[in-house]
Amino acid sequence: MASQYKDSNIIFATQKLDGNINAKIKEAGYKVKTLKSNSLKEVTQLVEKQNIDLIVIDHYGIDYKYEKKLKDKTDVKILSFDDTYEKHHCDILLNHNISANKKRYKDLVPEGCELRCGSEFTLIRDEFIKEKKKKEKLVNTENKTIFLAMGGADHSNINIKILKVIEKFDNLKVNLVTTTANANLKELKKYVKNREWINLHVNSNKIAKLMKKSDASIITPSVILNEIYFMQVPFIAITTAINQKDMYKYLKKQNFLVLNKFNKEKLKQSINKILKSLG
Repeated sequence: MASQYKDSNIIFATQKLDGNINAKIKEAGYKVKTLKSNSLKEVTQLVEKQNIDLIVIDHYGIDYKYEKKLKDKTDVKILSFDDTYEKHHCDILLNHNISANKKRYKDLVPEGCELRCGSEFTLIRDEFIKEKKKKEKLVNTENKTIFLAMGGADHSNINIKILKVIEKFDNLKVNLVTTTANANLKELKKYVKNREWINLHVNSNKIAKLMKKSDASIITPSVILNEIYFMQVPFIAITTAINQKDMYKYLKKQNFLVLNKFNKEKLKQSINKILKSLG
């Protein structure tokens, strides 16, 4: 999103939490202001000191009351991210999930709030746009590659469970992506060792390339699904968190392959379906 405001002075206000990407933000050429907390007082001081015109809020812990107080104190323009249909006091509301429903924000935002909902407003990084424009890869009728991503932290710890299901199939390879924020990374590395059909990618900056090289994917119904959908990679979505329920319902209604929780038999059936569709 920041890349869309090329002529603006952009500042990222973040805390120094475990697994943060502050270094990557700086590498990309942006300023970073480290916050001790997300307290209203500290954020208000930052807005006033830096003469901020627009503040973008992407934080489940910041609610309607917080936004209203911030607006009353500073009159700053507020753009709020939302994917769970919560009440907001903002000038612009962005729900860029493909499942976003503008009608559901009635009475949840102030009159005159600009609603940006659905795939039309999906935030896609440049790397995905560039990769999608490249020539289609040659179809390998013998071996198929699965892109597997259960979130950078894999809080549900189901990567290995999924791999054990995939292992039952012949001629399948896996590109598994995760991050150092994954508390189960050590266990995962141990499992992957000596299994040549699995390629483990930690903190990869080539996600778009990996998607492009894959025939199908197993992911969560979260932000990454927007990217998979854009790249037109067939997918199986497995719900692992409460905030994914809305996307799950949308996908189920649209007859996509989706599981409301991990189930090895249902996953096996879904993999069979997706492989059959690939030919």
